[in-house]
Amino acid sequence: MSQQQFRYSNSVIVYPLLLVFSIWVVFWYQIRIDSSIRNFGIYPNKLEGLLGVFTSPFLHSSLSHLYNNSIPLLVLSMALFYFYNNIAWRVLFFGILVSGILTWFIGKSGNHIGASGIIYMLVSFIFFKGIIAKHYRLIALSLIIIFLYGSMIWYIFPIKDGISWEGHLGGLITGFIFALIFRTRIAKPERYIWETEAYNKEDDPFMKHFDADGNFIEEDLDELGKQNSQIKYFYKSKDSDFD
Repeated sequence: MSQQQFRYSNSVIVYPLLLVFSIWVVFWYQIRIDSSIRNFGIYPNKLEGLLGVFTSPFLHSSLSHLYNNSIPLLVLSMALFYFYNNIAWRVLFFGILVSGILTWFIGKSGNHIGASGIIYMLVSFIFFKGIIAKHYRLIALSLIIIFLYGSMIWYIFPIKDGISWEGHLGGLITGFIFALIFRTRIAKPERYIWETEAYNKEDDPFMKHFDADGNFIEEDLDELGKQNSQIKYFYKSKDSDFD
């Protein structure tokens, strides 16, 4: 499974770029053609607000809001498609769905928009998945994620007006749940043949040159030296036609 996941393909670049590009296209449409689409966000505890579960990640309040979400979304989705290519689309689709529904349940009244819920979901999923996997590459990825985006944890609390901390919290919870759900689909580190149960060192021609304590067997070395030091001479007389 590790060979299938840790392999570069065009999807690692193309799909994240298309995702971010689509958000920018929607924002261009919003400011140039129809600004009213910004109202299609999540309205908590209102039936009509459920539509925003699918549309809110593509809507942003300002250019700075869009810019601040674009770079983390691009980086994290690229990491998702590289390290977890076989489940990337499921994580994205159901991540949008579940985090949006959680925001609808716990959010305060208002219009919740932005891709930050997806970002928190990806941060949470990649971090906890790496810890659960215990794979050295995935653990390293988890540490990088914490180094880059660890400070985001404070925004799951209502510390600043105008920020949907409920969306952040919903994304964080969703990512953790997905890390548990997909825990059986964990990449395993590659194992050398001598690390497997099928390996028998007695059948290994190289190991025959060592004793039980791991020391070189001098007799084998002397015999090997004699074999390598043999020199063959051919005599050719002046009148011989031997070539």
